Amino acid sequence: MSQAAMPLFPLTTVLFPQGVLNLQIFEVRYLDLMKKCLRDNTPFGVVSLLDGNEVRRPDEKIQLAKIGTLVNIEKHEFVTPTLIEISTVGSQRFKLLNATQEKNGLWMGEIQTLPADPVVEIPDYLQGSANALARLINSIDENEIAEEQLPFRKPYKLMDCGWVANRWCELLPLDKPTKLQLLALDNPLLRLELIDDTLAAQGLLKS
Repeated sequence: MSQAAMPLFPLTTVLFPQGVLNLQIFEVRYLDLMKKCLRDNTPFGVVSLLDGNEVRRPDEKIQLAKIGTLVNIEKHEFVTPTLIEISTVGSQRFKLLNATQEKNGLWMGEIQTLPADPVVEIPDYLQGSANALARLINSIDENEIAEEQLPFRKPYKLMDCGWVANRWCELLPLDKPTKLQLLALDNPLLRLELIDDTLAAQGLLKS
């Protein structure tokens, strides 16, 4: 684990490692940030808003979650001089130690990166969660949905607890506190066990 200063992008969503996030950038503070990230090939941190709005408002109280995910810009398009469309992919979880807002409104955070999930093969008793995700992916393929519209990218790691759990964390309509608790877990097996319980409760697992 290492500590660093990192520009932050507060959002109402919760992003997990290897998840895809598409954004339309139009605020000056973020246009400048994206241009810098593209120029220097550097990441920025996506952190969930617990209180406040994504678009800056004067004198608004902002509260940020204490855990987030670093992202790298995968694709970008300058639609106009004041609008950039970007596609990002989550990489590494981080703990937010403190955050300050600069004069232009950009948030900067002192972060501590967290270890990547170890690769843990899915045990037999959790295979239903992987099978359900495989069925969902197959249905997406059958409907010929463009890869750019998917919330994740190939390769599909359907034998890995962390990857399967993270994809379900993004796909399921879980509330924000639950998603943040799952993101904070260092044990991918436990994360998938909790997701498996949710899938079973919603009748999404086939016997």
